[in-house]
Amino acid sequence: MPITPSRRQLLAGAATLLATPAILRARRAHAAGPVKVAGVHASPVENAWNSRIHSAMQAAAADGLIEYEFSEGVSATDYPRAMREYAEAGAQLVWGESYAVERDARAVATDYPETAFLMGSSGGPQGDNFGVFGTRNHEAAYLAGMLAAKMSQTGTFGSVGGYPIPEVNMLINAFRAGVSEVNPDAKFLNGFIGAWFDPAKAKEAALAQIDAGADILFGERIGTADAAKEAGIKAVGSLIDYTPRYPETVFANAIWNYRPTIEAIVKDITDGAATGRDYTEYSFMKHGGNELIFVESMVPADAIPAMKEKEAAIQAGAFEVPIDESEPA
Repeated sequence: MPITPSRRQLLAGAATLLATPAILRARRAHAAGPVKVAGVHASPVENAWNSRIHSAMQAAAADGLIEYEFSEGVSATDYPRAMREYAEAGAQLVWGESYAVERDARAVATDYPETAFLMGSSGGPQGDNFGVFGTRNHEAAYLAGMLAAKMSQTGTFGSVGGYPIPEVNMLINAFRAGVSEVNPDAKFLNGFIGAWFDPAKAKEAALAQIDAGADILFGERIGTADAAKEAGIKAVGSLIDYTPRYPETVFANAIWNYRPTIEAIVKDITDGAATGRDYTEYSFMKHGGNELIFVESMVPADAIPAMKEKEAAIQAGAFEVPIDESEPA
């Protein structure tokens, strides 16, 4: 016997099919004018990683692309509450870092389907509104390693990181790979300080590596260059430009540019598109998401041509810097 659905059943089915597009249409209508962004920073905004995002957000706000408010130093216990408060207050995009609060952050996003969430995360996207991104200045770190290889007298290279998470591991490993391309016999030292912002601890770890023979340091954490300066050796900065602060010490910086990521998700929001996707690609060099800056007068002239050739190959897609997320020893 054929079953004839009732009008109520047909309307209910139609509502189910249209639920997600309706949310996206509502998000698009809500996005007229600058997109309202709320940043939830677990660390102070002067921390190198947070500062790159914070300054990019401020620049986007100055250009009229977004409206930006933020909280900093938000603990893991307070993090979900801060996310909810911003969503309740009408933020169209809640930006954050969910590394320590993955389950709670994703639960908040589920409760606010009309709000876009973009989280620094080691996990993948979720649903239509929980987007993720990873830090990818590893290409610039590789190029810095190529330069550093020509500058070391001892052939030993040190590095100081925060925690051995994939994003940090791949960065240090990319630097090492760049060094090894030029100097296959190079030796490496590494230390993790168990903190995202502890300059004194980073300096202490770096000094120990210098005592063990390192004469070039890669500073994933603030404080590494202080040790290099004190010891009279050279260092590479990461994420931000450390050279103005250490003009005789930091010869190169693996810069991370967050603006392409902001522009990508803002476009998705204003277009009414789903934002539950991985935005990591916008940190790659081909999108302008990272770059190497260096002081030419501090680098051997014969080190530059090979580095520039490799840089062009990366930008053209002819060479991919290996992504090695294993923990560096």
